[in-house]
Amino acid sequence: MFFDTDCGGVVHNIAYLRMIETCRTRLATQMGMDLPKMMSTKIFPVVVRTEIDYHSPAKLGDKLIIQGHLEKLERARFWCSFVMHREQQEKPLISCKQALAIVKMPEGRPQRIPKEWHEQ
Repeated sequence: MFFDTDCGGVVHNIAYLRMIETCRTRLATQMGMDLPKMMSTKIFPVVVRTEIDYHSPAKLGDKLIIQGHLEKLERARFWCSFVMHREQQEKPLISCKQALAIVKMPEGRPQRIPKEWHEQ
């Protein structure tokens, strides 16, 4: 989108985070944590760390593909990885890893990773 870019048509770094957020929300749905369930249980994944490597800039008009994967499960934390590339190109534009905690709100208490995640 035009609002994702600077005057030179290069995608802003913050726009990548928004796109990753969208991908992560879809990944959470596949893992059984859709938005209605999170709202009813008051248990949410909370980002505690983000690492992004910028390999090549995306530009206005690029059609982007973002792939997200569950990488690692711990007791109360899990890691997801994301790779973004242009449609029909394999060269990554960015790669990202995020650590997330499962948190019960409004108490802010960490929760264990759901056992069904370990069975997938």
